[in-house]
Amino acid sequence: MSLRLVGLCVATWSVAVCGGGASGKGAPSPSPQPATWTLSWSDEFDGGSRPDESRWVYDLGGGGWGNQELQSYTNRADNATLRDGALVITARAERYTGSDGIAREYTSARLKTKDRFAQAYGKFEARIQVPRGQGLWPAFWMLGADIDAVSWPQCGEIDIMENIGREPTTIHGTLHGPGYSGGGGLGAASPSPDGKPFADAFHVFAVEWKPGEIRWFLDGRQYFSRKSSELPAGTRWVFDHDFFLLLNVAVGGVWPGRPDPTTPFPQEMKVDYVRVYRR
Repeated sequence: MSLRLVGLCVATWSVAVCGGGASGKGAPSPSPQPATWTLSWSDEFDGGSRPDESRWVYDLGGGGWGNQELQSYTNRADNATLRDGALVITARAERYTGSDGIAREYTSARLKTKDRFAQAYGKFEARIQVPRGQGLWPAFWMLGADIDAVSWPQCGEIDIMENIGREPTTIHGTLHGPGYSGGGGLGAASPSPDGKPFADAFHVFAVEWKPGEIRWFLDGRQYFSRKSSELPAGTRWVFDHDFFLLLNVAVGGVWPGRPDPTTPFPQEMKVDYVRVYRR
């Protein structure tokens, strides 16, 4: 989420996690992991009616978020709640005056683990069913925990999954840092494994991150990687410190464009779980 703008599981560093499948929550127990992975943090979204404030904090307000987005982010249950064992982030078409005092035409939610949890290296994954519709922009991503000290993109950004509504069968994984940020981010796209829209079912999105290398996975299959030795000339690797997690649904923006009359509202992103492992 740049500040600009069921098949065979394969083994890489580990036994990968199988994902996808029916649109029900499913997967009631943690995905099988080899002895080399240890669960360090998770949220299964199984208790209560609202996100756990010991794990998540809200970004609030509008202003475009560096991307000319159209929504105001809120901390209301209308935009973020727990339902049937999942976190549900809902984007709505409604006139709403946010915490910045400005009325906008859409609302949504953006949750992060900043000052709650951050980690360098490991496996970071979530099982998500994305929303659908032109102008919708769901994301599962990470930012460097030093962002307040060094700003963006010097802190680094790892986009584990982004989808834009006009590409219903495509997701993107991207790396942003100094000299390769915004439209110049380093990334790749992956098609839906069954050719159907990602909004039709849950899928597992993950990265495995070790010193000098990050790999992206969709339903247990690697589709992209980037090493520190592969950066553009004159740029530097900034993925050697703690990062925190973010989940959000943006509405509009430079990349997805505006919603149009075909966009159905409200739209929901459902998150079955988020899990983080250490090597």
